Amino acid sequence: MRCLSLTMLALPLAALASPAQAEAPVRIDIAAGRLDTAIIALGRQAGISIGLTDRQIGAHRVRRLRGTMTTREALDRLLQASDARAVRLAADHWRIVRAPVTARRSGAPIRLAMAVPSSLPEPIHEIVVTAQRPPPEALTRDTFGYIRLEGDFALGGQGRGSDALVERLPTLGSTQLGPGRNRLFLRAISDSSFNGPTQAVVGQYLGSARLNYNAPDPDLRLVDLATVEVRQGPQGTLYGAGTLGGVIRLLPNLPDSRDWQAAQSLSLAATQNGDPSFDGSAMLNIPVVEGAVGLRAVVYGARDGGYIDDRLRGRNDINRVDTVGGRVLARIEPGAGWTIDMMAAAQDIDGRDSQYADRLGDGLDRASPFAQPFRSRFRLGQLAVGKQWDSFELLSTTTLTGLDLTETFDASVPGQTPSLFRQRGETRLVTNETRLSGETAGGIGWLVGTSLLSNRYRIRRARGEVARAAAITGIENGVDEATAYADLAIPATDRLYLDLGGRLSHMRLSGEALDSPFLSVAALARSNARRTQTAFLPSAGLRYRFSDGFSAHARYQEGFRPGGIGVRDQMVRRYRPDTVSAVEAGLAFSADSLSGDVTLAYTRWRNIQADLIDADGLPATENIGNGRIVTLDATLAWRPVSAVSIEASAVWADSRLVTPAAGIFVLPSNRANFDFASIPAGAVVAETNDLPNVARFSGRLAGSYRASLGAAGDLSISGSLRYVGRSRLGIGPVLGVQQGDVLDTGVSASLARERSTFWIQATNLFDARGNRFALGSPFTLPWGEQTTPLRPRTIRIGADFSF
Repeated sequence: MRCLSLTMLALPLAALASPAQAEAPVRIDIAAGRLDTAIIALGRQAGISIGLTDRQIGAHRVRRLRGTMTTREALDRLLQASDARAVRLAADHWRIVRAPVTARRSGAPIRLAMAVPSSLPEPIHEIVVTAQRPPPEALTRDTFGYIRLEGDFALGGQGRGSDALVERLPTLGSTQLGPGRNRLFLRAISDSSFNGPTQAVVGQYLGSARLNYNAPDPDLRLVDLATVEVRQGPQGTLYGAGTLGGVIRLLPNLPDSRDWQAAQSLSLAATQNGDPSFDGSAMLNIPVVEGAVGLRAVVYGARDGGYIDDRLRGRNDINRVDTVGGRVLARIEPGAGWTIDMMAAAQDIDGRDSQYADRLGDGLDRASPFAQPFRSRFRLGQLAVGKQWDSFELLSTTTLTGLDLTETFDASVPGQTPSLFRQRGETRLVTNETRLSGETAGGIGWLVGTSLLSNRYRIRRARGEVARAAAITGIENGVDEATAYADLAIPATDRLYLDLGGRLSHMRLSGEALDSPFLSVAALARSNARRTQTAFLPSAGLRYRFSDGFSAHARYQEGFRPGGIGVRDQMVRRYRPDTVSAVEAGLAFSADSLSGDVTLAYTRWRNIQADLIDADGLPATENIGNGRIVTLDATLAWRPVSAVSIEASAVWADSRLVTPAAGIFVLPSNRANFDFASIPAGAVVAETNDLPNVARFSGRLAGSYRASLGAAGDLSISGSLRYVGRSRLGIGPVLGVQQGDVLDTGVSASLARERSTFWIQATNLFDARGNRFALGSPFTLPWGEQTTPLRPRTIRIGADFSF
């Protein structure tokens, strides 16, 4: 177990070293691990003294460093992915300090931390947002649109999934069908409220393992993570996932082959008018072979108590959700700069019933003839092989992912026998991403990569009376993709940084109809789905630093999503690929106690793939036309005194369908003299041209206070307000209902002492209902409004321990 105090790191490790010895290149060989451990090793090998008193910086993870270099070069390489810098105090004395925000040279808008995250022995609860350079495996120099969220989630006591990220970032949105069945959206690029064959607009990774293609958000619990990275806008020159809206990476803590570590977290919660909840997690790190083989295992489980009642069946708190999962990571370091990482992960989510209500009760109940459960089964296996040289690095990752989602919906028609609709979606994804990155002697950062992908999505459906539902036509879509991508980060001057990139993808599509009673329909499906597509996507950006506290950036990028086949009105239909092109520009400033940023983005979206409701009430994918999206997001962080932090963040978005497709008709805003007979026969009529699930305004205001109570520990108190504005569920007369206009509130307090933390939280303080999502079942939506309320007022207490 590590018992080193960071305040003792400023030891004279080699007081007898001469200045010439400190400056001369020396042979360095430092293992991957924590920065504080690496600094001690560097001091011994280089014969210098290094001081470090900031525990957050000391907990930063570093890769192996090997080669012949000067002290300055070694320190720069150790600190290149951190928010710290080395200051020389004397010939053989150095000190590691936190760098000013603008000195971190990220092209992303600056986002200051709300609170200082702790190292492993001192857990925290707050997710911290900052802007930093990406780790070396992504790119060695400046990139754009990058947000980094830090915090030790293994000990945070939250036991939560993607909803914690949605609450923290106004630019991140989500549907609210339930854990394991939601779709995520970034920067207002939102296509549908349903899960189907189309590629997700947000790509997701666990470490270097790709999680999804078209599948919904697996909603992995944020346990034992080192960092969460979020990149907004179209992506493709830094990752194999060439998504339209952005990329989210969950970076887990890697095995440490030198230290035993253990941690656990437990919490209980009481919800007003609902069932109790609980969650727990445990982590164990084992140095199997010291300095060569490490193993890290995480397990967790949670029960989210229900709070929705069913008037018709006379049941209370029907929407209970149980989650259980875990992962095992093994790291082998055979030497010579090689690393081998293996990971297996699994998570099961069982929802006893859906979480929506209707307008006829108190906002927390509905009338359903039967339960509408859902089940998500996620599995992942990964092998990653890396090689570190002096100036560049190779990483090749192969991932196998499977996600099965089973859902049941009420499809009853008033006055008729109750009926249901059941579907089971199966996704199988195999990917390989190989990346080579480095930095030239002139300071140019470069990255080249390839991605090979094979995704198979199969959905089978049944509809009818509860006792004898019959199979109806389903779909199987396949995508095989080969991609090459590259990115250059060029320091044109001391103040100007350029970024150039490109992506070339070739895709082969296939598909067929499943369980169709007509052979002709199956044959038509196969002929419609078989085709190839090729796309080239460029990107370019620049950042200019006017001064140490003021900078500006601009960026252009494109995204592409392949087409496929779907079923609408019992007919197999082919939909075209859609593309986005986005340009953004932003300003960022930073002072001693105040910092902020603002970014304006404009996106053109062609051949939008979205879901409509067909004549049978089934969601079906169609190209609905061309659109445009304008977003303005801003963040302001203020630290009036050292113990107090205040942050405000907000997003304004205007998303429109500007050129509807032939089968879509948007009603004019002024209908006083409108001739409704002019609407084409068979057209889908939309009340407005708003794109789905995009609120016009969303924002968050938060504050925190930290104080030391001496021997009693460290006290932290925080509070937040989060508002999500109005939006539309979808396009068309059934899906065009409003949702949103929700205010959520929360407060928390924690007391951290040595290796334990005790905390209490309260959410939805005013016990508001709201309507986060206006959908529970698309089949009964025409007969009455549906709402997805906030969880009622909830108080949670917990404790975190590390050993």
